Amino acid sequence: MLGIVLCLLKWLESRFLVIDHSFEIYTGGIALIFTLLGIWLALKLAKPKIQTVTVEKEVLIFPKADNAAKQDTGISNRELEVLILMAGGLSNQEIADRLFVSLNTIKTHSSRIFEKLDVKRRTQAIEKARQMSLIPGKS
Repeated sequence: MLGIVLCLLKWLESRFLVIDHSFEIYTGGIALIFTLLGIWLALKLAKPKIQTVTVEKEVLIFPKADNAAKQDTGISNRELEVLILMAGGLSNQEIADRLFVSLNTIKTHSSRIFEKLDVKRRTQAIEKARQMSLIPGKS
């Protein structure tokens, strides 16, 4: 019986302790909630949203051209690349996609190639470039 009375007194003491210090307990609880919310928000905002993406693309290795023929015609390295891809049967859009340039840039390179080789068509340009050893012959 004495044990029950002792437990009852301890329970009442804790109730009065909570009532006497209720303001401090509520303030501490609110401070704890805002601290946890601040930590969560800081971790959420500090996390980078940038995702690294690796893109693998085919790299073209172009054969060396005859330097004398190249200097005679005045064809640049980029025009030579375009000419080699033309010889591969690619369209202007496909060449632009492979070289990462616009379609208009390829059209400009093509017209300059035609002027420098003194031809009017792609097939003529390819044939003349093969004869001059600018591009490799048919395999």
